[in-house]
Parts: sequence; C-alpha cells; structure tokens
Amino acid sequence: MATLNSPLPHLPSHQDGLPPAQRRKAVLVILLGLVLVVLDGSIATLALPRIAAAMDVSAADAVWVITGYQLAVLGLLLPMASLGERIGYHRVYLHGMVVFGVASLLCALSQTLWQLVVFRTVQGLAGAAVMGVNAALVRQVYPLGLLGRGIALNAMVVAVASVAGPSLAAVILSALSWPWLFGLNVPLVALTVWLGWRCLPPSEAHGQTHIVLLDVILNILAFGLFFWAFDGLSTRGFADWRLTSQGVNSLAALLVSLFLWGWYVRRQWHLAAPLLPLDLLRMPVFALSMCSSVMAFSAQMLTFIALPFLCLTILHQTPLQAGLVVSVWPVAIVLMAPLAGRLIGRYSGAVLGGIGMAMLTLGSLLLALLSPADASPWQLAWRLALCGLGFGLFQSPNNHVILTTGPRERAGAAGGMLGTGRLTGQSLGAALAAGVFALWPPTLAPQGPQVAFALAAGCALLAGIASSLRAPAAARS
Repeated sequence: MATLNSPLPHLPSHQDGLPPAQRRKAVLVILLGLVLVVLDGSIATLALPRIAAAMDVSAADAVWVITGYQLAVLGLLLPMASLGERIGYHRVYLHGMVVFGVASLLCALSQTLWQLVVFRTVQGLAGAAVMGVNAALVRQVYPLGLLGRGIALNAMVVAVASVAGPSLAAVILSALSWPWLFGLNVPLVALTVWLGWRCLPPSEAHGQTHIVLLDVILNILAFGLFFWAFDGLSTRGFADWRLTSQGVNSLAALLVSLFLWGWYVRRQWHLAAPLLPLDLLRMPVFALSMCSSVMAFSAQMLTFIALPFLCLTILHQTPLQAGLVVSVWPVAIVLMAPLAGRLIGRYSGAVLGGIGMAMLTLGSLLLALLSPADASPWQLAWRLALCGLGFGLFQSPNNHVILTTGPRERAGAAGGMLGTGRLTGQSLGAALAAGVFALWPPTLAPQGPQVAFALAAGCALLAGIASSLRAPAAARS
C-alpha cells in the first residue's frame, strides 16, 4: 500500500505530461488545494472585527491573524519549493495539505488571539508547501504543447480566489460564527488529500538542492524583516513629512534586513542549486520576468486597496455596488485567460507581456485622472475592465516564461519564485497603498485613491519595460 512518503505505484512517471483522463483528475486536485490556500490568505479579513471583539483585543493586534499567515507563506515558499525538488513535489504537496487541515481545525478551536496567530502561522507554513510546488506540479502534469493553457487556468484560479475571500467570508459570517471560516476547511482538505493520494503523479526527487537550516532561517528573517520595516516606514514612519520615532526604528530594521540579505546571498552565491535560486536569476530573461511579476502585482494590489476607499468612503456607494465594481477586474482576467493561454507559443512572452502592461498602465492612468465627481460605477467599470484584460494578457505568458526558462529539474525553484514574486509584489503594493493613505487620509484628502492609481500606473509601466527588454535578452542568449 502506498503512503504519503512513497511513490504511487499505479501511476507511471511521464516526461511529457499525463494522459488526458489522469491529467484532469490531477489538475482538479492541484486547483482545489490552491483555492483553499489562496482563499485563506484573505478570507479572515472580514472577520477581524468579530475576532477582536470575541477575544477582547485591539484591532491592531487582530491584524496579526492576517500578517502571521502572509509572513509564513512568503518566508517559506522558497524552502518548500527546494524541498519539493529534493524529495518530490507530490510529497510536499500532500504533507502540506495535511498540516493545513490540522492547523485549520486548531484555528477554529482557538480561545486566545495568540493561539490563533500561532496556528495561522502554521497554516501559512502549510500554504507555502502547497504554493511552493504548485507550479512545478502543473508543469509535470501538462504536456509541453498544452502547458500554456494549464498555466493560464492556474493563473485564472489564483486571480478569482484572491478576490473571492471577503465575499465568501461575508456569506459564511451571515449565518455562522468566525471559527467556521477555518473549520469548513477540514472536510475539503480531507477530500483533497484523498484525491491527491490517488491522482497525483509521483515526482522524481533530484536531491541536488542544498538546504541548510541557517539558510532557511535567513530566508525567513530577510523577507519578514524587510516587509515589516517597509510597512512601518510607509504607515507610521512619517508625520508632516518628517521621520517619526517609529520611522527611525523601521529604518534600523530595514538596514538589518539588508545586512541579512547580503549574508544570505553570499552564502548561496557559489551553490549549483541554491535555496535562493541565484542560478535562475543569473538568466536575464528569468530575472526580467521576475521584475515584471513583482511590479505588476504591486500595481494590482495598489488598485485593489484604493478602490474600496474610493467607492465606500468618497463615493458613498453601497457594499454591493462596491463589490460589483471591484469584481470587474477578476472577471476580465477570467475572460482573457483562455485567449492568453492559446497565444502562448504563437507570440513571445515579451510581446504579450508588454501589450498587457501597456493596457494596465493606460487603465490605471485613466483611473488616476478620473475625478470623483465623474466616477460613476460605469466609468470605473470600463477602466477596471481594461486593467483586468491587460493583467490577464500579461500574467499567463509571464508565468510560462518563468517556469520554462530554467532546466526541468529546477521547476520547483522556478515555481517557488513565481509565488514569491506574486506575494512580494502584493506586499509592496499594500505597503505603498498604506503610505499613500497615511499621507492622504480618504476622509480628509479625496485625492488619495487617485495618487494610488497613479503609483499603480508607474508600477505597471516598469513591468512593461522589464517585459519588453526580454526580447533582446532572449536574442543574446
């Protein structure tokens, strides 16, 4: 009988994807786990007021329910991707789902805030395991000729799940208490593990990735401290355009994080298969694709944070109206994803990514130039549709380049970088948005969302430039 630690005896190893029937089952498992993990990153946001009241803590302390999860995912994505290369992607995925289910149950049973934060952090660790090997599994189950469509489907699911969390939470909380947000994960996780044990193909364990505990700790500290410091500088670092005491502390933390980054990179520099995939980042096409990804997701997060302030605080729309407006972006991605998947291979990722980011830049600029007095739902919707279509045209081809530029045995590292780029961009965008609204509070300065949209346009422009530079870089390589 096969165990979670042994290859599945009834599934052969395929160098060019699985047969159609097996592929459909494997894709269902991969996407189901991805939906659960991505949803859990945002589903608790709407419940924070209830959690704070139930546990008698401040709103600021309750935010650690979200922050603990995000930092754990960001800090452990690359180690989990490397572990997948070492012992097999399906093993890391299935063990990650088991831990995710147990942590979800413990979250539901938590009696204090810090119990909940600890178990949410464990959830983040498990989420990093699932997301860290997700892209590598997609590359494994799809034949090369259909890989573009598989990546497009994966990107579409991430886009929808990323924004569906608060809406799903609202439905659950309308009938149930907040622990059910986590408790409902348990049967779904059990189903995913059972299907995964039966349907996921065995992965070859390359065993070449160099994993040392100190490097894992440096990876967690370097990522976590950098974003904690950047967030502190953005939100509380300045008052009347002057550095505050909190800003001094954040600046000191930023310097420490840069020292840790230097130490970490130096330790990884000469390794053939490093935990921090410097071997892939030395490839110009890969490095430019990662820069594009970070900047594109920064632009997306800036817009997603600014929109609710514009719709609810400044335009005084109802939550339903605001929700419909915000949903235009992911709907546009869903519409564009199948076309983007079919265009992969026919046109270069540099061309598709450049066009997509040009559309996102234009849409963001049009949002920035739209006066609140003229910002009807329709005027916002068509601009957001342009942004979403552009993002959808960019994301799948860019992901395809990231996953296929390096050798097949480094697919785990490439997949880890794919998730790291997305989370890094989202974290940077969130910190920039927080800084904008610290300087221009929406209740006092209605131009705050427009500043955020303008910053989003700048990020999208940088992403488009990086994407376009891949064409000459690819010609030279």
